[in-house]
Amino acid sequence: MSERISRDLSGRAAEVAVRVAELLETLCSEEAGGESVAFLRDWAASAAQRAAAAPGLRPTSHTPLDRLVDRYGLGSLETELVLFAGLPEEHEGLARTFRTMNPGGAPHPSVGLAGLLIDCAARTAARGGVRGQAPDRVVLRRLLHEGPAARAGVLALTGEGPFHERSLTLADGLWEALHGYPARPAALEEADPGPPVAGLDGWLELPESVRAVAALRSREPRVLLVCARDETVALSRCAALARAAGLGLLAARTRPEDPRAMGLLGLHAAVRDAVPLLVVPAPADGAAGPVTPAVARIPGPLLVCAAPGTVRPGPQRPVLTVPVGPIGTADRRTAWRSALPGAPEHAPELAARHPLDPALTAQVALDVHSRAALAPEPPDGEEDGAGPDVSGAIRARAGALLPSGVDLVSPRARRPRLVLGAEADGQLRDAVARLRHQALVLDDWRLREAARAARGVRLLLTGPPGTGKSLAAEVLATEAGRDLLVVDGSELVSKYIGETEKNLAACFEVAERTQAVFLLDEADALFATRTEVSEANDRFANMETAYLLQRLDRFDGLAVLTTNLRQNIDAAFIRRMDFVVEFPLPDEAGRYRLWELHLPRALLDADVDLAGLAQHYPVPGGWIRNAAIGAAFRAADDGGAVRQGHLVDAMRREYGKAGRPFPGEPAAPGGAGADRRAALALDSAYDLPGPVIDRRTQKESS
Repeated sequence: MSERISRDLSGRAAEVAVRVAELLETLCSEEAGGESVAFLRDWAASAAQRAAAAPGLRPTSHTPLDRLVDRYGLGSLETELVLFAGLPEEHEGLARTFRTMNPGGAPHPSVGLAGLLIDCAARTAARGGVRGQAPDRVVLRRLLHEGPAARAGVLALTGEGPFHERSLTLADGLWEALHGYPARPAALEEADPGPPVAGLDGWLELPESVRAVAALRSREPRVLLVCARDETVALSRCAALARAAGLGLLAARTRPEDPRAMGLLGLHAAVRDAVPLLVVPAPADGAAGPVTPAVARIPGPLLVCAAPGTVRPGPQRPVLTVPVGPIGTADRRTAWRSALPGAPEHAPELAARHPLDPALTAQVALDVHSRAALAPEPPDGEEDGAGPDVSGAIRARAGALLPSGVDLVSPRARRPRLVLGAEADGQLRDAVARLRHQALVLDDWRLREAARAARGVRLLLTGPPGTGKSLAAEVLATEAGRDLLVVDGSELVSKYIGETEKNLAACFEVAERTQAVFLLDEADALFATRTEVSEANDRFANMETAYLLQRLDRFDGLAVLTTNLRQNIDAAFIRRMDFVVEFPLPDEAGRYRLWELHLPRALLDADVDLAGLAQHYPVPGGWIRNAAIGAAFRAADDGGAVRQGHLVDAMRREYGKAGRPFPGEPAAPGGAGADRRAALALDSAYDLPGPVIDRRTQKESS
């Protein structure tokens, strides 16, 4: 089709070339212009012959040139001027011919030559008795200054010197586009929205989306603003709107405030019969603020894809703001079914476990298919199905987006490693259940509307250092089947204004994209109580707190905040928490269980008395872990099993690190029977299955 369009354009340009040849025959002697005239006539005849040999082109109302004429309202003279200015692009011989006739030596026709063509046409019309029909040079001057083609940038005057000695040129890349080829000017950086994705049917039925589709079909001048933090999401929405309107898209990333670049976007979209889509680049550091797109040269509607707060629509045109959400559970399931057609049975589980935007679902599916092609068999230990592959693909994509001070890890801790009381343990189980069933309760049971319930689960874990708060977050991530995004709050705080919010926004974006459990350690560094403003620093600290309050409300995943100083947390954060879990120091039974967890029985010497250690050292679990590891290394260096002395020495060091007085060694054990009774009581308290092992004899007893 593009070949036939190209031949048709060359045939129409050949008609203008013939008139140029006739003009040269009139003005020049045979010696001066004979060669140019002969070349012009030969090329025109050849082009007309090729155009005639391309059937099926007429009527030509759907060629790029006709779209340009229709969209910008060009008259017959302006249309001929477009063909006239494009002749040097048709053949190097034509460019050489115009170079010899241009006063400035440029390979383009001059305004004076266009004026001579008009004079010739006027004389021909006068000889034929037609008066008042042929344009004159006054009309030419007006058109080249304020006509539709000049205002839109279709035609431009280049070069220095008097008006008639300047060159007549076309917009950058326009002639190739009129030939039907996807030419793109250097000022328009390519932005690919990709094909429309599945899972947006419900979104397209929203009133704002219906109005946007109607605006695109009307072809009236409007600005349709689609804002999203993720450019991929916004581009997918634009593609869905264009498809619903039955139109194509020409997307480009360029400077919105540049009238010339914006004019090129409108021109190239018009000749392709497409909607222009402006992708606003991310603002550079130190940018002045939101920009106002220069839309004067763009006919019809303009789609704008931008990050929130980067674009300020001007007063020249009506504006429609198109939100990118919400996306319902049914549409998320549809997106997963379409993205992974080979595993439709996994769609409900994936939609609940990875409630991604449909645009991101399509991206992840590409990675899943690529992984399957490279390694058809699942690795050992990985369950069959699409779930594990999806998690790995999401983790791999998110790795490139992690800011400093943030780690995305695969959790491995299980519930048995967590030693907690019944109340705290129950709250953690309820949190996982709430996350797992929020699609059912909020969407299917419609409590999101009836009770104004928010998506996501927010926990505050509070207690002394070393009591297992970070471990609990890892256990939550394991049971939820998600990765763990570990954020050190102290590393994200910046002395520069706005940097802390920027760092936190990047963390939340990664957490939402990966649907990871968001762990914010040392939360009191960020969520401190707001104070009265007595100096500038207080005001900016309060602004950070207010921003984090709003961002936490919008987070729809599992957010875990840990703190050692609950009293320093702002009360507004406490109110927003779904669960506040206290992590006290473990009691004696808990300490005994922790010693058992960290020291495999096969490593212990017969003199080790775990019950005595648990009774004598009232310390948090973190100390027990450190002491167990330190004692194991001492035992390895001594070439034997872990002895009681190793554990006592390791515990002495833990007390020294904390600056607390060491309580000495525990008393000698009270015999095998006493140790056995203590072990039985503790195992019963924790409902531990299986036989109990006597730590001195290393023999099983029932």
